[in-house]
Amino acid sequence: MAPCLRLIVALALMAGLSQAALAQERRDRHERDGRYGLVLDQRHHLDHYYPPRGYLAPGLPAGSLSIRFGGRDNYFFHGGVWFRPQGGRFMVVLPPMGIAVPMLPPAYATLWIAGTPYYYANGVYYAAAPGQGYVVVSPPQGVDAVQPVPAMPAPQPLPQPIVYPRNGQSAAQTESDQQECNRWATTQAGAMADASVFQRAVSACLDGRGYTVR
Repeated sequence: MAPCLRLIVALALMAGLSQAALAQERRDRHERDGRYGLVLDQRHHLDHYYPPRGYLAPGLPAGSLSIRFGGRDNYFFHGGVWFRPQGGRFMVVLPPMGIAVPMLPPAYATLWIAGTPYYYANGVYYAAAPGQGYVVVSPPQGVDAVQPVPAMPAPQPLPQPIVYPRNGQSAAQTESDQQECNRWATTQAGAMADASVFQRAVSACLDGRGYTVR
């Protein structure tokens, strides 16, 4: 066999083995996540697992965002999953229409409808909201006929910073200041596309309000 032909055959075999390994990895992941009671969301080809609605978690994932809505209701958001306090635990829920998050979750599908981008994750649609980040909206009309834009590889989450009140601020004041700084950070250039830019902006804002961020 000619050297060139042998090289082509070898590359083809390597590609086949690589595809088989990836397929096996996906099957293993599906089996593993299914065993833990997670639900596969295949809408808009998202293909991502989430805990089911109504699931009661003993605690919140590290890095969860605390989001006040309607002046009194408190929600928590992490990786496309929404939580509400429930008897000392945290229940997985659907978010209310109009609530906003500073950044999209790592896994989402982008849908262009009538020239406007919408974003989908875990049964929830989002639209860009200047000054707020992304707001939860009703499913756009005609969304089922739209092909999603292929998603980029999900970034690795950044570690959750530790916030220390230098001036003896109360827990309620600290939470309020963190939410205000989250909102302000979304207005900074590049913050919506880069989580590290967003976190640097939040840290600078909190430092100016009398907090040490590590």
